Order: sequence, then C-alpha cells, then structure tokens
Amino acid sequence: MSVTIKDIAKKADVSISTVSKSLNDKGGVSPRTRQKILNIAKEMEYFSFHSQADLKTNNIAFIMSRRHIPIFNNPFYTRVISGVEI
Repeated sequence: MSVTIKDIAKKADVSISTVSKSLNDKGGVSPRTRQKILNIAKEMEYFSFHSQADLKTNNIAFIMSRRHIPIFNNPFYTRVISGVEI
C-alpha cells in the first residue's frame, strides 16, 4: 500500500495542508516543521506526483482516434510528425 499525505500528517501530528505545503515548498510552514515532514516523508518512502513529474522522458505522444487515421495521407501532418522525430 502506498503512503499518502494523510499518513505523513498523522505521523508528524500536523494537518494535511501543512504536509502539502511542505512537500510543494510553499510558504506558511516553519523551517523546523518543514524539515520534520520531509524527514518523515523520506523515512516512509513517500514518492509524490511532483517528483515523478520531474522525471523527464523527452517523449512526445500523438494521440488520436481511429477516425483520424486518414490525416497521415495529408502531407501537412506527415511533415509535422516527421519534424518532431528529428
């Protein structure tokens, strides 16, 4: 089971809002409390969405429905997609 900010808040004896502010580096939290929360999050192996978002893949996805497949017959779209590959 994955750790949530509720779990961290309970262990740190602070509000969920305080945990969120600390993990997102927002204001309104004392440095001591922020550090306490960060230590608990690390100890509990909390992996936030934001830290996942920081992992860059350098991938670009083109998502379209089957009804748009004929666009590949249009030289404009073929050129756009070819240009992205470079």
